[in-house]
Amino acid sequence: MSLHSNLDTLYRQVIMDHYKNPRNRGDLEGDALHINMNNPTCGDRIQLQLKVDDNKISDAKFVGEGCSISLSSASMMTEAVKGQTLEDALEMSDIFSKMMQGQDYDDEKFELGDIEALQGVTKFPARIKCATLAWKAMEKGLNEEEDK
Repeated sequence: MSLHSNLDTLYRQVIMDHYKNPRNRGDLEGDALHINMNNPTCGDRIQLQLKVDDNKISDAKFVGEGCSISLSSASMMTEAVKGQTLEDALEMSDIFSKMMQGQDYDDEKFELGDIEALQGVTKFPARIKCATLAWKAMEKGLNEEEDK
């Protein structure tokens, strides 16, 4: 088995783990941003909930339905942005977007961890929208928050 196919297998396992055992799935109590987004091409839908305190994301949860790519990406994203400033969360989203488009990105500032497992999605252009749905929802919510 080549190193490449070993990595593909590992990445698939990480994605399936987040799909079968999603982190931060459920509803936030109290005051939180609620952002609804869907991907009409495949039917994925998500409601992202972000609790923002003092310019930081103190908590993040999601509910929704969709394919393994969209739901595992939402799980990974909510894990990654907790504790981040709004600016850093948006920068992280920009890095993720570049990764999904196959562009060079600077991964020195953030430890991407499980998120890197989604790199393989770039081989399937129709699935990129699945992977980016939760991230786009976060961007939309944080940009609306900053505009207030």
